[in-house]
Amino acid sequence: MPSGYKFVIADDHPLFRGALKQALSGLSSAATVLEAGDFKSAKALVAGHDDIDLVLLDLTMPGAAGLSGLVSLRGIHAAVPMVVVSAHDDAETIRRALELGASGFISKSASMDDIRKAVEMVLAGGVCTPSDVELGVEHDPEILDLIKRLQSLTPQQARVLGMLAEGLLNKQIAYELGVSEATVKAHVSAVLHKLGVDSRTQAVILLSRIGTDPLPPVG
Repeated sequence: MPSGYKFVIADDHPLFRGALKQALSGLSSAATVLEAGDFKSAKALVAGHDDIDLVLLDLTMPGAAGLSGLVSLRGIHAAVPMVVVSAHDDAETIRRALELGASGFISKSASMDDIRKAVEMVLAGGVCTPSDVELGVEHDPEILDLIKRLQSLTPQQARVLGMLAEGLLNKQIAYELGVSEATVKAHVSAVLHKLGVDSRTQAVILLSRIGTDPLPPVG
């Protein structure tokens, strides 16, 4: 396995970050592991490094709720493989994560060896899921429709939706993206249109339906 991998571990539990780091260190002695304990830090790391090989993302970190965090991070860096690491390891969550662009799913109950194998599989271009879970198909027509709509967003639109979910105003989004407010308004309009809703609040409520935890209220 080539040396020099760069990984991002985004998880709010230092002990679990340590365990993941240990698992990753077994892959390559020269691996660089960047750590984030909240979603804001994770976003900054993904935005600030264009040479990341893999992101390991916890679904329930401060600042992100459920799969909305995955949608947002993929908007920042769509080409980077992202593997969801979560204690919510039911078939529904795993399947939805994959449909929203995750390259794999690792249960928090997985062994060190299983974590390492899963990461190796994704680095080789594969998709990893827990072998003992039958993923099945989505039975909720509304969620099915929502996932299709989210899949239709461009990376920039997905990023804007993630910022709406964080409660950012247009001027704050414009500042973070380095674009004009008019451009942000155009993105927001496109997002609302693709999601089939009339307001930012409705868009955020819709996004929260694929989360594992409720999103914070939008002010």
